[in-house]
Amino acid sequence: MPENPSPSPAPSVPTEGAAIPVEADAPQEIELKLAVAPEHLSRLKSAPVLAGARAVTKTLHNTYFDTPEGELATRGVSLRLRQSGPQGAGKVLQTLKGPSAGAGMAMSRSEWEIPAPDGHLVPQAFTDPAAQALLDGVDLRRLAPVFSNEVKRWTRTLPLAAGLAVEVAVDQGVTRAADGREEAIAEVELELAAGQDRRVLYDLALALHRTVPLRLEPRSKAERGYALARGELTSAKAVKAGPLNFKPDETVEAALAGVARACLHHMAANEAAVLAGDPSGVHQLRVAVRRLRSALTLFKAILPDAQGATLKAALKGLADAVGPARSWDVFLEELLAPVSAAMPEQESLEALAVAAQGARGRGHAAARAAVSGPGYTELLLTLGRWVDGRCWRDEAPAERLAWLGQPLLPFADAVLTRQRHRAAKRGRHFARLDAPARHGLRIALKKLRYAVDFFREIYPQKGVRRYLERLSALQDGLGHLNDVATMDALVRDLRADLAAAKDVSPAGWDMGAGLVLGWHAAHMAVGEEALCRAVDGFMDADPFWTPADHWPHPPS
Repeated sequence: MPENPSPSPAPSVPTEGAAIPVEADAPQEIELKLAVAPEHLSRLKSAPVLAGARAVTKTLHNTYFDTPEGELATRGVSLRLRQSGPQGAGKVLQTLKGPSAGAGMAMSRSEWEIPAPDGHLVPQAFTDPAAQALLDGVDLRRLAPVFSNEVKRWTRTLPLAAGLAVEVAVDQGVTRAADGREEAIAEVELELAAGQDRRVLYDLALALHRTVPLRLEPRSKAERGYALARGELTSAKAVKAGPLNFKPDETVEAALAGVARACLHHMAANEAAVLAGDPSGVHQLRVAVRRLRSALTLFKAILPDAQGATLKAALKGLADAVGPARSWDVFLEELLAPVSAAMPEQESLEALAVAAQGARGRGHAAARAAVSGPGYTELLLTLGRWVDGRCWRDEAPAERLAWLGQPLLPFADAVLTRQRHRAAKRGRHFARLDAPARHGLRIALKKLRYAVDFFREIYPQKGVRRYLERLSALQDGLGHLNDVATMDALVRDLRADLAAAKDVSPAGWDMGAGLVLGWHAAHMAVGEEALCRAVDGFMDADPFWTPADHWPHPPS
């Protein structure tokens, strides 16, 4: 390996809802990857669910190649040489993998593995047109090693009913960058060896998770190797939801799968930020959960009732666990901060800040416990199984199955119309509404906003942008109103929290809370008239979609 290979850019992530450029007849690798603590590897191999199959152990030496500019990584493509057995001896294979087209949490990629002539990388030897398309335009003469890994692999193949089989690979080893940096590998890969039903991967993962604690690993070894080469061992940055690029003629089922997939990946992408105590990570995780819960409501017409209720309840449990951290983040950063800036000499506000920071610390500890606990992995696996396995088909009556194949546009028109009607109903006579009723309007508008976000790409963009600008401004105003309205409850929670934690309450903190409440109440009174006008103006705004009073239409 060269001493200083150039760092490569991050592998590209396909936009949710966008088509993945993979040939339908290309050989496919479908696998689910999970991280495991090294001390649990032996117990994992002895799991009862793995009993009976013959185990094979071998050592793998892998070297990954790219151009100095990282052209393959940018395409989400990986190219490696693999040698089995002692280094310098044994069979050498070269492997080309396409970008991931994962649905739930499992990854599906095109994969070609062929002998390496004389043990050297010869990418021209991949003769499949689909493989050649992945390398098209890359100057293959400039390929050089970027990183390597050495793995001791323990494998068993489990034959299952109905022509299904899963290969279980338990890997332990290390990835090395050219500058000597290393990252340990300890994971289990579950790959479909026969059949197409991905639910068996999740069923096996859940069974193994009950033997030893596992965590989903959404990144491939190649992605982690590129990150190591760039000096990015872990990413604890908050991640916002990406766009969903649906087409008007896509089916309702494709949209349901795409929306659920996007929300699921949005959740997983913010795990590291939550564990690092990043307030933005907690916020984005809660947004992902709310978006998925809203999606279950928006697609209610085609979902079995019991399924939707069960999944929403499980997601609410996670939202409740991370909720206090978010509430105290908002309190400190958006409610207390402007008052403290306006009254810098007020000691009671300093006392309130100390008390609230303690509550925030305990809230973030609870959020970390929720995301790092076994229940979180079980939730992700359950949701992944539901998406990958299209489990909404299991209990659906015949007419709902037919509706799944209907075009998306009329469905989206009906969903947006229904959400707009609900918001308009809740916003009627807004000036006379009390705080709970205004909160109900805020929730209705939030669901409308999520529906717009999900379906926006199938409509003319000028109208969508104009509508979203007004909706976003109204949400901001109602959100702040709600934060102020719930301050009394927060103060009560803080008093109880301090007592339960046996915390020493800073003198005067409750007087500071009264100052914050009074300050914001005065400012909200000044802005009340403008907020009322904004609500009325938004309700009178023309929709960018074609209003539809009914869906589903009878399938033809």
